[in-house]
Amino acid sequence: MELEIGVVYQDDPGTSAMMSERVSGLANSIYREFERLIGKYDEDVVKELMPLVVAVLENLDSVFAENQEHEVELELLKEDNEQLITQYEREKALRKHAEEASGPVWEK
Repeated sequence: MELEIGVVYQDDPGTSAMMSERVSGLANSIYREFERLIGKYDEDVVKELMPLVVAVLENLDSVFAENQEHEVELELLKEDNEQLITQYEREKALRKHAEEASGPVWEK
């Protein structure tokens, strides 16, 4: 029996995606361990386990990719927040300057 844990897997029927390097490295390590077990014992030792491990690796890769997307989104939101704070501070200073230039409203 030849094991085939590759770096490409099926996400949904008709689409394929590349595994992240971290998950791919983990998959290769697991693949080598499966081959060692098959060589030492028999392919029946990992026959039932292999589909489960592949599913876990696919889910791990999916979560890893989703986490990376969230990190990018978080950075964009941080930048937006900084811009909004800068704009707020600028408008606050302009308003203060305009009020000082025209004097208090109640004195007119």
